[in-house]
Amino acid sequence: MKVISTVYFKPEHTMRKLSQFFPVLTLVIIVSGFQIIKTSLNVTVRDETGNTVGRASVKLFETEEDYKAETNVVSEGVTDDKGFLKLRELKPISYFVIVRNGDKDNSEGGERTAKLEEKRMNKVTIIIQ
Repeated sequence: MKVISTVYFKPEHTMRKLSQFFPVLTLVIIVSGFQIIKTSLNVTVRDETGNTVGRASVKLFETEEDYKAETNVVSEGVTDDKGFLKLRELKPISYFVIVRNGDKDNSEGGERTAKLEEKRMNKVTIIIQ
């Protein structure tokens, strides 16, 4: 004996489910977009021979005055063992940078980043000696 079954979809039921789903999906996409795309700076610290430097302290300043006085730090962190640090949620401006590790620093040239691109992962390499 063969049983053949037929399933009927009610268009109004399907449309109602879809109409409830799309606003939720749209909200999830919008919220996740705001969380993912933020202005950040990936810092790589190297010594004078080009080797990466782990455990270096990095500080960002908005103004030259704050940089010289070492006040009003905007963002700071310490590089990982491979010499990398990611600083997040920054303004899309140029920053003054102080990097130190033991008796080495970047004071010889003083460092200033290029203007960061908004909602992008920006990169800079700082040499300490």
